[in-house]
Amino acid sequence: MKTRFAFIGFQHPHIWDLVMRASAHPDIEVVAMCEEDAATREKLAGDARVRLTHSNYRAMLAEVTCDAVVVGEWFAKRGRVVIDCLNAGRHVLADKPMCTTLAEHDEIVRLAAAKTLTVGMMLDMRDSGIFIKVRELVRAGEIGDVRAASLEGQHPLLPGVRAAWYHEAGKHGGTVNDLSIHGLDLVAWLTGLGVRRVTAARCWAAGVPADSHFKNAGQFIAELDNSAGIMGDVSYVSPNSHRYSLPMYWRLTMWGSEGVLETTLTAKEILLFKEGEQTCRSVPPAASNPGGYLTAFLRELRGQPNDGLTSAEVFRASRAALKAQEAADRGLVNVEM
Repeated sequence: MKTRFAFIGFQHPHIWDLVMRASAHPDIEVVAMCEEDAATREKLAGDARVRLTHSNYRAMLAEVTCDAVVVGEWFAKRGRVVIDCLNAGRHVLADKPMCTTLAEHDEIVRLAAAKTLTVGMMLDMRDSGIFIKVRELVRAGEIGDVRAASLEGQHPLLPGVRAAWYHEAGKHGGTVNDLSIHGLDLVAWLTGLGVRRVTAARCWAAGVPADSHFKNAGQFIAELDNSAGIMGDVSYVSPNSHRYSLPMYWRLTMWGSEGVLETTLTAKEILLFKEGEQTCRSVPPAASNPGGYLTAFLRELRGQPNDGLTSAEVFRASRAALKAQEAADRGLVNVEM
C-alpha cells in the first residue's frame, strides 16, 4: 500500500523539494494540500505543482484519511500544527525548524512516544556526497579524536524575495534555531558525539529594515560530549547578488588529534591535512543520497530497518538548536541539554 501524504503550508520554499519528491515517489500518494493564508492560496492558484484541497488544516485533519502530514508553515506556527497532527494520529515530516519553543518540542516528543508516531525533518545536508564522505573520513579516524569544529552557515537576506513574515513580530522564532539545527545535527551525525551544552549564543539585527522584527544575525558556541567545542555563524548577511553560490556556503572545518579537514556544501573536494604529512590531500565526495531524509522517514514509520535520519536524531537536533536560541534570547551561558 502507498503511504498517504497531506501537506500543510506553502509559505517557505523548502517545501517544494518535498512536493516534488512525494509527487514522484512510487510508494506515496498525495491526498490533500492545505494553505490557510489567502494571499498564498491566490498566488498558488495557477501552480501546476499543487492542488489545494483545504483552507483550514484542522478541517483537513478531520476530513482526510492520510498517514503522514508534511508541515511547511511559517516557523512559529509549526509547533502547534505538528502537535495537532500528532494528536490526530498522523506521522509528521516537517521542514526545519519543526517548532520554536522548548515547551512545544517537549510536547511533540511526548506525543510521538505515546502514540508511536514518527517525526521526520528535512535535514538534507546529510544527503550531500561531500558530507557523506566527511563522515566516512571522521568515523575511520582520519583526523583522530575530534577536538574542535567551526561552521559558517551564512545566508543571503534577499529583500523582496524572502517571505515578508520573516520580518513580522512573533513569526520567525530566532535565527539560531532556524539555521543552527543543520550544523548541530550534521556535527553529531559526522562524529557520533552529541551536544551536551551550549556555551553561549547571540542574535542581533544587522542590515534589516528599520521596522523589521527580524534579528537576522546569529552565532553560537557549543560543547560536544567529549568536551570538543563548536563555533558557528548562521547569519543572514551573505551578499544577496551571489544567492547560494558562494564557495564558502556551509563551510565546515574539523580539527582532530591526527589532522584537520575542511570543505563546504558547494565544494567538489574535501581538503585533508594529516599530522606527519606536509602536503594537503584532496578527497573527492561520495555519491550523494538525494531525498535521503524522505527515505528514512518512510522506513521508520513502516517499521523497516533504517540507517538514516531517525525521530530520535530529529529530537536531539531540535532540542540543541532551541537551547542555543534560548541562550541567545536570555543571555544565558553554559546551558545544559
